Amino acid sequence: MSVLAPEPATAIADEQPPDTGERHRLTALTGLAALSLDAMASVAYGPEAIVLVLAAAGGYGLGFTLPVTLAIAALLAVLVASYRQVIAAFPDGGGSYAVARTHLGRRTSLVAAASLVLDYVLNVAVATTAGVAALTSAFPGLYGDRLWLCLGVLVLITAVNLRGIVESAKAFIAPTAVFVVSILAMILVGLFRSAPVSTATAQGHASVLADNATTVGALLLLKAFASGCSALTGVEAIANAVPSFRTPRARRAQHAEIALGVLLGVMLIGLAVLISRFGLQPVAGVTVLAQLADASLGHNWAFYVIQFATMILLALSANTSFGGLPVLLKLLARDNFLPHVFALKADRQVHRHGVLALAAISAALLLFSGGDTNTLVPLFAIGVFVGFTIAQTGMVRHWRRERGPKWLGKAVLNGLGALLTGVSAVVVTATKFHDGAWLIVVALPLLVVSFETVHRAYTAIGERLDLGRVPDCPHRDRSLVIVPVSGLSRLTAEALNAAVSLGDEVRAVTVTHLEPEDRESASALRRDWQLWDPGVELVELKSGHRTVGRPIAEYVRKIYQYHPGTRVTVLIPEVEPSRVWQRMLQNQRGAVVAHAVRRDTDAAICRLRFRLSGR
Repeated sequence: MSVLAPEPATAIADEQPPDTGERHRLTALTGLAALSLDAMASVAYGPEAIVLVLAAAGGYGLGFTLPVTLAIAALLAVLVASYRQVIAAFPDGGGSYAVARTHLGRRTSLVAAASLVLDYVLNVAVATTAGVAALTSAFPGLYGDRLWLCLGVLVLITAVNLRGIVESAKAFIAPTAVFVVSILAMILVGLFRSAPVSTATAQGHASVLADNATTVGALLLLKAFASGCSALTGVEAIANAVPSFRTPRARRAQHAEIALGVLLGVMLIGLAVLISRFGLQPVAGVTVLAQLADASLGHNWAFYVIQFATMILLALSANTSFGGLPVLLKLLARDNFLPHVFALKADRQVHRHGVLALAAISAALLLFSGGDTNTLVPLFAIGVFVGFTIAQTGMVRHWRRERGPKWLGKAVLNGLGALLTGVSAVVVTATKFHDGAWLIVVALPLLVVSFETVHRAYTAIGERLDLGRVPDCPHRDRSLVIVPVSGLSRLTAEALNAAVSLGDEVRAVTVTHLEPEDRESASALRRDWQLWDPGVELVELKSGHRTVGRPIAEYVRKIYQYHPGTRVTVLIPEVEPSRVWQRMLQNQRGAVVAHAVRRDTDAAICRLRFRLSGR
């Protein structure tokens, strides 16, 4: 058994009927629903982030909303084109981690992986708290229970994803479609409005617009661009989860990536046009999206449809992380940077341990923040910009090595994307450093160090096991099987039957204590053993302490001392009742013996379970 070479997922799938694995994988449509919620939901806070920054320059600054959004849309087009190429070049998934591992070296790939892990985990926490915040805004009486509501939403999403990524995709198709259709309808109707239909939502709320500002500096525009780039989070999720798609995986993932880019770009540009068209001014306590819905559709049922669709999609956008992060963890485990348990799949093609780990860490973040979005937002989006920059840089080197058709143009495109996202990462980190972004600056290298530590541990284990080398041919050693017993029963007989089938020599051992009642029991066992005469020697181990594990382990060490070439197996018989609650009545003697022998000796341990049937 190898601890360093978990069986590849492809090999596991090959053992199943051809349709079994594919049935639990994504199509382009279900992939869009399962992996794009983060990006889709970002239109609820991306345009608002731009407006809030430009509001510092007054009404004149708001006039730059559309140009800044167009620049972000251009970057979105670059990213979509780039990740479409990443999908084709790295169909095993992993996104920026896979690109960096191939073209930029191990350390850079670990930085990319760490940035993605942080982004995915924070996305779950931010999305959950933002969705619950929208709910508590509609129903203020729930505000005091927002933490429990966040944890409830997290449990719900985790449960859906444990049933399989296809099941989660089916569950989220409807809310995604409602949200997208609602936003597109709002934009379409708003384009035919010459003035806002209603401003009821903003009435009574203080404006955050600065007064008497007539100039807009380059730094302010850069900050607005960087803040608005929060709308690009989630663009990489599809490239990270390519193995989750049905065959042909790369083509389906590319179609989903393009559809995501088109929908997201249209929504961002459309909302920016409406902001400029209606002369919208940001106010405290009301989202920009709510004001646009009010202005385009009026303060009626359509307005509430958009609000509830936004609330639901924000809460469910955490599903993007549940689709992408487990695949990334699988790749890290395959490369020996995480425990190999993360590479295992359940029956429904679910990386269960990755899903549960993500849920546990996200729950810890929710408890840390108390369910407050503003505590988590400063930590968000930095990781994704780092991942974007690394992926784009790696693809530049990819094109230089491959030199395929039109490689120079593709390399220039990726280089421009790397420059833009790199600048955005620096600006966001600098502007939000004191608001909590320093935690990411600290956590990123710590996570990389953790990956390296795990890798060194696996390397050391591999060296001890001589992995990669041809071992010596098997040879037969003298074998001795030791069976701990405490009395005569059918369990004892079954244990000795198994033992004489396993080894050349079998010895039964019993531990005797010094108390009078224990000596009487030992004397009775010796007498009964002689009468039974099973052909197996009974060895009595005397102990001054009321313990059974330590004397047996000491006896095994003496065997190794006097007979160093002997293969010793300790066969521990245990009763397994038919009902679970009855197992609580057992004395756990077998577990105590197994722990002591495993800790103090190199003997093999075999725990023989004797199942009881009936009541």
